[in-house]
Amino acid sequence: MNTASFETGNSQALALARIISTQVEVIIAEYTAAGQSLPSLHSTTVGPFDTPERSSANLSKAIQVIEGACAQLCATVASPGHVVTNFEEPASMLVVVNGKIADLLLDRPEGVHVDELAKQAKLDSGKLGRILRLLATKHCFTEVKPNVFANNRLSMKLVSTDPVSSLVGHMTDEAQKSSAFLADTLADPRLGPSMLPEDASFKQVHGYSLFDYYKTGEGKERTDRFAQAMVGWAEVTGGGMLPKVYPWESLPEDTTICDVGGGNGHATLALVKAFPKFKIILQDLPDVVNQGKDYWKKEIPDAVDKQRIEFVPLDFFADSPVKDSDFYYIRHVLHDWPHNECIKILTNVRKALGPTSKLLIHEFVLQHLVRDPEQATLVGQAPEPLLPNYGVGRMRLYQQDINMMNLVNSKERTLPEFIEMGKETGFEFVKMWDSGEAALLEFRPVTV
Repeated sequence: MNTASFETGNSQALALARIISTQVEVIIAEYTAAGQSLPSLHSTTVGPFDTPERSSANLSKAIQVIEGACAQLCATVASPGHVVTNFEEPASMLVVVNGKIADLLLDRPEGVHVDELAKQAKLDSGKLGRILRLLATKHCFTEVKPNVFANNRLSMKLVSTDPVSSLVGHMTDEAQKSSAFLADTLADPRLGPSMLPEDASFKQVHGYSLFDYYKTGEGKERTDRFAQAMVGWAEVTGGGMLPKVYPWESLPEDTTICDVGGGNGHATLALVKAFPKFKIILQDLPDVVNQGKDYWKKEIPDAVDKQRIEFVPLDFFADSPVKDSDFYYIRHVLHDWPHNECIKILTNVRKALGPTSKLLIHEFVLQHLVRDPEQATLVGQAPEPLLPNYGVGRMRLYQQDINMMNLVNSKERTLPEFIEMGKETGFEFVKMWDSGEAALLEFRPVTV
């Protein structure tokens, strides 16, 4: 039996405080080793470890532990009512993203009066000031004098040229509007049990399923933002960690990786930057692949000129990818689809694999909140008294699980669920490679 469940609040609070102190020392040591100091919240310059791929494994783990421990300590000592009431930040975020408030504050460390900001953003001054004060209370923006606001470390991510700003816009616009209808959708006797994308909350709000919506007049206005949001999502969730997670350096220089449903190929682009002689085959729908061509020409033209990247259209429900690549890489694709559709995708991918090919699935891996020795070995667990899944340190995984329910009636999955899908489609699980937020799941082909 888990004795931690019966610990007193006193002992848990003290244990959490010790964990936080220890992990802060780990983080400071990592910065010191890099010749840097931990950036202040007031800083507007990019820190050395601001994106996950720049972090070491020790630093990433320490951050997750601190996030989880701080939230658990706050939840332990605070009034329960304070903990469970928080509902206006997303709406406020969308106001400042749409108004490009962070852009208006660039190179103005002394701050700008809310009257001037409101005039340029075409918003009411009094209401904008209240919104900025709410966000500054959560350390996004700084109020340097009464009604005078400046950028800080967090608000700099809301500058319109930063892909994370597009991610925040998408999440607080289309996605947030959908989530407002989640309870009604689940209570509906027909919609509630359905796993069809067209029965998700998104359709009830916007009139179209997610992917059809972006073909409409209204949706097309948000298409570019959605594409940039996916780049921002990769940054936030450690998409750039791919070159560090797997032992690529042990492979031949001419290794071929087929990026299935890879969008514009931002994940495998990072791999080619680290291993320039690898060959990438980017496969997705024709319009998406064309976007990828422009993206690669801009980001890494040398790879395009030397034909280290090939762009091949693919409908992964109807056809199989290019045959006999060394690796087939699928990143954040399966979470878009219910089980049966995932089986179709993996079945088509399996047809393409040669006997020595490998499948790499790069997805979030959810954990139950009960300590399990077997799962601890396969997935890893946080130290007690933290929740075994790191709690708020990995909250994004569980938020995204509900987001997928809202958007397309799909889900994030546990490791046993991925292993079972692999068995159904001719794959044997080999190993899980931890990449911080997401995990890289390695499979090999077997005869069904």
